[in-house]
Amino acid sequence: MYSPQQFEETRLSVLHDLIRSHPFGTFVILAGTELSANHIPFLLHPDGSDKGRICGHVSRANPVWKYFAAGVEVLAIFQGPESYITPSWYPSKHADGKAVPTWNYAVVHAYGKGSAIEDANWLLEHVTQLTAVHEAGQALPWQVSDAPKDYTQQMISGIVGIEIRISRLQGKWKVGQNRKHADRLGVAAGLESQATDRSRAMAGLVMERVKSAS
Repeated sequence: MYSPQQFEETRLSVLHDLIRSHPFGTFVILAGTELSANHIPFLLHPDGSDKGRICGHVSRANPVWKYFAAGVEVLAIFQGPESYITPSWYPSKHADGKAVPTWNYAVVHAYGKGSAIEDANWLLEHVTQLTAVHEAGQALPWQVSDAPKDYTQQMISGIVGIEIRISRLQGKWKVGQNRKHADRLGVAAGLESQATDRSRAMAGLVMERVKSAS
């Protein structure tokens, strides 16, 4: 991923936080002679290693799990907040007209050696943890144990686990660091005025970098 130094994010805690808050990743693997991309929810496990591991699962009918090759990296992409940025929010645009639209975004690329896991106990633990994380906000959280045991076993037999032991993480926070201070404040105010969850999330990222540069 092309990433000028001013947009690089290298803090492990920040990269992990984006993965946790935006866990629906794009999983990319070399499948024979072509690239295959699949979109699946991941769980991050710090597990005491340098960068941790991420785990997901795919349908057994999806042949992607058969393509893990020794020595070949796989990639999972996690897209964080993103937003179109109009030059109308830049004070400098109104002064000299020298501005064009852009797009702000935060993204994490996780690289590593991957493996397919067919062990039923591993899969049961994985889906139980995945369910617990995403049911936590429900008034009546559903649990894997709510389903009949034989039905759960049948469903688990139809999936294959994906585990990626992360060897490197690349984070890119393109949130206006290349603009003047006043322009960055103008962007944050413009985003806030849109009053959507998406715009507020990006306004927050813009202001985090403004404050850290002060």
